[in-house]
Amino acid sequence: MAASRDPRARRLAGLASLVSDETRAACLLALLDGRAWTAGELARHAGVAASTASEHLGKLVAGGLLAQERQGRHRYVRLADAQVAQLVEDLAAYVTPDDAAPPRTLRAVSARDAMARGRTCYDHLAGRLGIAVTDGMAARGLLRVDTGFALTEAGVAWFRAVGVELDTKGRRPLVRGCLDWTERRQHLAGVAGAALCHHALASGWVERIGSERAVRVTGAGAAFLEAELGVRVAS
Repeated sequence: MAASRDPRARRLAGLASLVSDETRAACLLALLDGRAWTAGELARHAGVAASTASEHLGKLVAGGLLAQERQGRHRYVRLADAQVAQLVEDLAAYVTPDDAAPPRTLRAVSARDAMARGRTCYDHLAGRLGIAVTDGMAARGLLRVDTGFALTEAGVAWFRAVGVELDTKGRRPLVRGCLDWTERRQHLAGVAGAALCHHALASGWVERIGSERAVRVTGAGAAFLEAELGVRVAS
């Protein structure tokens, strides 16, 4: 008699099939910027026809990886939630960047370098900037990273002192480590990582550059990071 199959097997296979298509994978990676995109924008980003993009996006919505909303004539899609963003980022971390063809234009090289310096990973800071913030918090005793990520009492007080509110009512973990695909180390994610990133953007400490996820530190942000976390970042 055959052993009973794990009931999760079919759903896992279905999930894998959703991300196995290159066009759908390109759309998911683009949406890691945390913003909503139109089908047309994603079609241009993935280099496919609008009708092709719409078909792929429909599958991702039906599979629960994307959420959609309509505004006037336009349909916008975004990642369904932080859990989906974590899944996409974790999978991307297993892809070796060295396998990709090197950028052939100065613009492509600049975009790649900017993403490595600092970017958003859905709703928290990543790249060398994200790693520097994480290291600075650990060095100041605000964050424990030895046995998994955890805020210390001093860390909770620090967030309050700098005006960052932490919402602890949801199911999302307060802090967690997220493997950085360029640095191959973990940066701060979870509620605390998202709140800090949102506050940094709203306060003008960091600003988005270009149409990708890249961000750069402003003069005010550089001063804040050095004073509060001992982190020196060129503005």
